[in-house]
Amino acid sequence: MTAPLDGVIVVALEQAISAPFATRQLADLGATVIKIERPEGDFARHYDSVVQGESAFFVWANRGKQSIALDVKEPEGAATLMSLIAGCDVFLHNLSPRAATSLGIDATTLHERYPHLIAAEISGYGLDGPRTDDKAYDLAIQAEAGVFSVTGTGEMSKVGFSVADICSGMYAMSGILAALVRRERTGEGAAIHVSMLDSLVEWMSAPLYGAVYGGGQGPRAGRRHHAIAPYGTFELADGSVVLIAVQSDGEWRSMAEHLMGDPDLGVDERFDTNAHRIAAVDDLEDAIRTRLAALKASEALALLEEGRIAHARVNDLAGVWQHEQLRARGRFGPVSTPSGDVELLASPFDISGLPAAQQRVPALDEHQAEVIEEITRRGRERQ
Repeated sequence: MTAPLDGVIVVALEQAISAPFATRQLADLGATVIKIERPEGDFARHYDSVVQGESAFFVWANRGKQSIALDVKEPEGAATLMSLIAGCDVFLHNLSPRAATSLGIDATTLHERYPHLIAAEISGYGLDGPRTDDKAYDLAIQAEAGVFSVTGTGEMSKVGFSVADICSGMYAMSGILAALVRRERTGEGAAIHVSMLDSLVEWMSAPLYGAVYGGGQGPRAGRRHHAIAPYGTFELADGSVVLIAVQSDGEWRSMAEHLMGDPDLGVDERFDTNAHRIAAVDDLEDAIRTRLAALKASEALALLEEGRIAHARVNDLAGVWQHEQLRARGRFGPVSTPSGDVELLASPFDISGLPAAQQRVPALDEHQAEVIEEITRRGRERQ
């Protein structure tokens, strides 16, 4: 079995989450990923030490890579970096635009210098405009992109994971994969520019368009969906919480018949269309809560199943770790780290013939001499 990216060499001058998350996906697909770290290491190594001495963030975003420590601000380190770039297929960084330009490793410059190269970069705000050199961390981009304004209840809230980092990392990975396909056809490399703000605002498009074209921004919906009802969380008689999601008028009629025990409620003019249900959402949810209070939790879940109404348990993280579906499908496995073996999630890629991804998190500067010699030789052969 051959991995899709077998033979592709990726060099990444990366730190924190966005670029490391992108290159971890490339490693999962079979690429050889060389992670360039500052001499003291990627600062994400030190966010915490909860995974048996290693950072949860670092082991998540960096398994399957090889680590080289370089001080790229010094002449020797900069020269080594350029020799590695000359010998690789893909280079990715998430430095600020100003820092990348000063080092001569911005994507445009590298693409012009090495036409075969796919040179990619992730920045906070993009390469032009008044904010281009502003520092950009995940929460800052969530704030700028309007995520806080639609998240929470009375009080605004962030999304509880690194959504700006993840979405920009996925756009970087997608752009790199597309560029690799084009290069296979034409021999042409690429310069790829990914903005965290652009990426996250794209994911915010539906609420953004709704506010702009629909008469202004509505209140934060919290546990509810802002535009569909019933679609939110409800407490069952045993104290557990279930999410119930109705997407169509037909599903509501089924829910009225099976869960609510009142088919007439499905055609009641207060609730017969989604627009009517949203307008009367408080009355709708009061009726659902009253009905659920009269049922045992097991009875309510059975009736939801009977009516084919989408529902889900509201898990905490301990519940996710023991999720029967994830465990039954073998979605966890052993991973080697500098501090010992741990159990982590496997790659979500499910491609026929894809070999298992390398399950190792590198120690800092673990692969220095061997990797540098191999890739720089490759670069010399290309000249």
